[in-house]
Amino acid sequence: MANDRLTGLDASFLHLEDDRTHMHVAAVMTFEGTPPAYDAVVDAIDARLHLVPRYRQKLAFVPFSQGRPRWIDDPHFNLRYHVRMTALPEPGSEEELKRLAGRVFSQPLDRDKPLWELWVVDGLDGGDRFALLSKTHHALVDGISGVDIVSVLFDTKPEPAPTAPAGDAKRWLPQPAPSSAQLLGEALVERATAPAEIARGARSLLRAPRRIAGAAVNRLVGLGALAWTGLTPAPPTPYNQRIGPHRRFTWVRMELTDIKAIKNALGGTVNDVMLATVAGALGLHLKRRGVDVNGMELKAMVPVSVRSDDARGSLGNQVAAMMAPLPVGCDEPHIRYELIHQAMDQIKRSGQAVGAQTLTELTGFAPPTIMDQASRLVMRQRWFNVVVTNVPGPQLPLYLMGREMADLIPMVPLAPNQGLGVAIMSYNGHICFGLLGDYDLLYDLHELANDFHTALAELAAAAGIQLSGTRRRRFEKRSGNGHQPAREIGTSGTVSIGRSEDGES
Repeated sequence: MANDRLTGLDASFLHLEDDRTHMHVAAVMTFEGTPPAYDAVVDAIDARLHLVPRYRQKLAFVPFSQGRPRWIDDPHFNLRYHVRMTALPEPGSEEELKRLAGRVFSQPLDRDKPLWELWVVDGLDGGDRFALLSKTHHALVDGISGVDIVSVLFDTKPEPAPTAPAGDAKRWLPQPAPSSAQLLGEALVERATAPAEIARGARSLLRAPRRIAGAAVNRLVGLGALAWTGLTPAPPTPYNQRIGPHRRFTWVRMELTDIKAIKNALGGTVNDVMLATVAGALGLHLKRRGVDVNGMELKAMVPVSVRSDDARGSLGNQVAAMMAPLPVGCDEPHIRYELIHQAMDQIKRSGQAVGAQTLTELTGFAPPTIMDQASRLVMRQRWFNVVVTNVPGPQLPLYLMGREMADLIPMVPLAPNQGLGVAIMSYNGHICFGLLGDYDLLYDLHELANDFHTALAELAAAAGIQLSGTRRRRFEKRSGNGHQPAREIGTSGTVSIGRSEDGES
């Protein structure tokens, strides 16, 4: 039962959500070939849904807000509500797909049902390709666990993995839902027993004082570093205004080999290249908006996974955060890169991420009413200008019923007064930037996407690297897939990130 209750961090994403701020993470996935039949997709997902049981569960809220919600089986679970099919209007280009994604990602998830949706999109490139739009609430997954779910639902070989025949599989039966009185009683018992956990911690302190004290010192240092960054608010920008409910979504593709070549030439990390590209693009965009960026340094909130290897596959959020500088006022790409490299090296030594993790753990002891107000207060402070999240995706091709996935494009939600989110994910040796913008604030989001290409080209020139240019992949016809042979696809470069800061390529 304890594992079914949301952590403080998971619950914070519920508290942040309102009619303008939708706290779901999402992705656009493109595939080669005509889409499989809708019923076949539903059956394929149904055969593997037991691997992610949380997808059949919904939230149960404790009466009078006396505890964090917990996950319970949805007695009325209907897979066809969550798996949907639609089609793009002609000509079915990626522009139509981007507009559809913006509309789908603008709609909040229904809290009375399991918090996910999967859209099958027909008609891409006139039917030669198709797409999936995946949408899952942030209270259910973070970036790393979201990648694990994708890896479970899809195949790693063109031939679909065999599943047990329907007659052999056990029929799923939901557990009875708890009553309101039961939910309240469980929450009150849990709160009353929390001091026992503190007492056990005190006994551990007596048994191993040096070890515990050392960890406490590290966490205090991390909290101090995080607090110091909050003393200087982020500068005002066109990105940091009141947002509305509607979204625009676009993406940028780059080659991981290009990113690594720049990193090797300039020293540093793949993440340094990514942040320098973001800084260069935002600088170009702000200048075109007429903003004086001379000497300006934006702040990026960079989530960092603290999920251990043995926790892979578990859902929920296990992340901390670092505040990274983006020197948009620096016109010299190599100097901008060096500033970011030095700053990130210092940030990692300061223990900012450890301090952020400590704060998120403390939220587990706060009453939900206080958490609600605190979450909104923190997110409305101008501590950062933009979220830049970097998630390592599967580094091998994935397949849906024999169709190879070509792109895995991530989306990070917008927080209050945060009109732009940048999500970066590597997949099968390539990288995609997913750019989510408030519909009104980021009316020129497509121009910002072009700025990413320009910024990377400037960085490559400074490193003496020749970019590989347009990415072209040939999807060979595979026997037995039941779909048309693929034509060669041309796409403009992709931005890549190998791993997060604590485990980077």
